[in-house]
Amino acid sequence: MRFAICNELFTHWPHQQICAFVHSLGYEGLEIAPFTLASSIGEVTQQQRKSLRQIATDNNIQIIGLHWLLAKTEGLHLTSPDAQVRRATALYLKELIRCCHDLGGELLVLGSPKQRQLTPQQTLTEGLQLASDTISHVLPELEAAGVDLCIEPLGPEETNFINTLQQAHDFIQLHNHPRLRLHMDIKAMSTEGVPIEQLIARFGSSTRHFHANDPNRLGPGMGHVDFHPIFAALKQADYKHWISVEVFDFSPGPETIARESLAYMRACLA
Repeated sequence: MRFAICNELFTHWPHQQICAFVHSLGYEGLEIAPFTLASSIGEVTQQQRKSLRQIATDNNIQIIGLHWLLAKTEGLHLTSPDAQVRRATALYLKELIRCCHDLGGELLVLGSPKQRQLTPQQTLTEGLQLASDTISHVLPELEAAGVDLCIEPLGPEETNFINTLQQAHDFIQLHNHPRLRLHMDIKAMSTEGVPIEQLIARFGSSTRHFHANDPNRLGPGMGHVDFHPIFAALKQADYKHWISVEVFDFSPGPETIARESLAYMRACLA
């Protein structure tokens, strides 16, 4: 397991400063929210992508991928009944995949709760069909780029579409494609009503990426969730991918959150 952190925590910090700081703490990876780069991913030029990747490399940091893929976009929606909206969403996801590849990334995390929300008139089955249509258009791009798309279950307070790991797993099985993978997030898993270590035992072998946080929206070790059994379960499941710190409450400050989160996770592993 290797540790990364999400860049939106460092509001208004230059990319070089973020990379240098997180490396100084002991992180090896950086996960990027596209809206921190530009209002639309197509605005990030090839030269800018090359520069971002080189700055990370120069600071011994790997850009591991992208998350918050559709956040702060307009006119995009995974489960829209409008075929043109779904096609536009697929085209945008394709550009995100290309950007991820250009940055040296390995994966994209598909969360974006507002851009997948079902309308009151839509059933879960309809939503799955529409989302599957959107995703089917990007699978060849994933294969060409060598990038994985990780489906992220989110709690019912955030969205009404794909709320559990089982639902995400079933959605992935509809496509049976090696580049479509499962994502775990502690805050989201805490809404399932099942001990987190049991969920890891059930789905850990299928999981490609992992977000470490707490239901209180802070970092690992900054709330009530005990990560000792979580890391033990991940080891038992032979999880060997990234553990990425993703928080939503920035009030303690990025330095404190980044430092304390990593120190706590290392203590749990030790």
